[in-house]
Amino acid sequence: MEHRSETLDPAEWGPLRDLARRIVDDAVDYTRDLRDRPVWQDMPPEVRAHFRSPAPQEGQPLGEVYDEMALNMLPYPMGNIHPRFWMWYMGASNFTGALGDFLAAILGSNLGGGDHAAAEIDRQVVNWLKEMMGYPEEASGTLVSGGSMANLVGLTVARNRMSGIDLRELGVAGLKAPLRFYGSDQIHSCHQKAVEVMGLGNRALRRVPSDKECRMDITALRRAIIQDRTNGLDPACVIATAGTVNTGAIDDLEGIADLCAEEGLWLHVDGCIGALLAIAPKGRALVRGIARADSIALDPHKWLHAPFEVGCALVRDASAHHDTFAVTPEYLQNAGRGIASGAWLHDYGLQTSRGFRALKVWMSLKEHGVAKFGRLIDQDLAHARYLTERIVATPRLEMCFPTLINIVCFRYDPGGLSEDMLKTLNVEIMVRMQEAGIAAVSDTTVHGRHCLRAAINNHRTTRGDLDVLVEEVVRVGGCLSGEGFCRALG
Repeated sequence: MEHRSETLDPAEWGPLRDLARRIVDDAVDYTRDLRDRPVWQDMPPEVRAHFRSPAPQEGQPLGEVYDEMALNMLPYPMGNIHPRFWMWYMGASNFTGALGDFLAAILGSNLGGGDHAAAEIDRQVVNWLKEMMGYPEEASGTLVSGGSMANLVGLTVARNRMSGIDLRELGVAGLKAPLRFYGSDQIHSCHQKAVEVMGLGNRALRRVPSDKECRMDITALRRAIIQDRTNGLDPACVIATAGTVNTGAIDDLEGIADLCAEEGLWLHVDGCIGALLAIAPKGRALVRGIARADSIALDPHKWLHAPFEVGCALVRDASAHHDTFAVTPEYLQNAGRGIASGAWLHDYGLQTSRGFRALKVWMSLKEHGVAKFGRLIDQDLAHARYLTERIVATPRLEMCFPTLINIVCFRYDPGGLSEDMLKTLNVEIMVRMQEAGIAAVSDTTVHGRHCLRAAINNHRTTRGDLDVLVEEVVRVGGCLSGEGFCRALG
């Protein structure tokens, strides 16, 4: 009798086909009917308890698994694909990209390397992103999980190239002088993690003061570089931000590029928020000079609305990029023919195992074209201007910082409250809107001033949605004031 091995494939494919069709139908309905559901809702205790059960030792029919997921997960999302989600700076995903992720998972390809079609698509998407940024064809790049990893890749190349030693062999102990990296006081926290992971320590990242528009002060930057050199330190890299996370401020990329050229420093641009303004007909002037960067970090899962996760690190000097990460053990030798031939994509980053992130970006760009995504970016900018105008025209609402791109910082102020009391009031307004499932904004504190923050990075948002936001902030703020909430704070 023939021995029958176990497999994860079904005994019969027909029922699986039927369930898969049902799942796709449900997914289409789920996306179509977003507006009929709350942005977010809290999970009941019994649902939370369900996700704390022990691992199943025996299986159950897949249809039951799906029913359980539909009941306990689908009603309780983060909400970032909803038209009134403006909380953190995320994209709103798209259905074509979701299909791309599904097909990528069906292939199950490892994009660490090898000669296969998925690797060609990976390289093509990187080439398209280089083209969007105005980078030369011979530049390099790699797809990663998101902005934090993209920035780490760029900064690691900068560290190795600017160290003046064989840093991969000697390590940071071999440095002749401590390296210094520079960014504004509005820089994203991932850069602190990067310098720590690179073994340089938090002190290696010097925070340069920002001006009243939250841009890096170039005069202060120049002064810091001179001071560090005088003190025996080694200035290596300036991290310019194209779109700060707090307010959307964009550093003077041209001015910083000029300074880096004068001082012989590496210019890295954190463009995870704003780099893709380069493809927007009206917005591209805001990032003039970005193509002069030695490295750029950007996020297709933001303004290209790819499903999470996919980021990209671009490096102008391809050899510097490759030399920073390439390792070729005997079991990963390149072959002249067959599957092991071709370029090894893991030589450009930290991951040997790499998922097929490129397909969801490739399919969406093929369907819609770069031009449409550029128009959607301009649409978000226009929505931010509209919201700003509504806030300025509405009593008890005030702008906290100028709106440059698509991040609007504002707050509700009934008058007569201290800064701490205003913070408490506005946080309560924010949380009540979330709990009601009406709208999701975040809050932040910049230059000592607390504000609500709407990051309008959503292709589903309409002006009507923004009208709802204004009306709800005023309504909830008025109710809290009328309830004596403000008097209780005092």
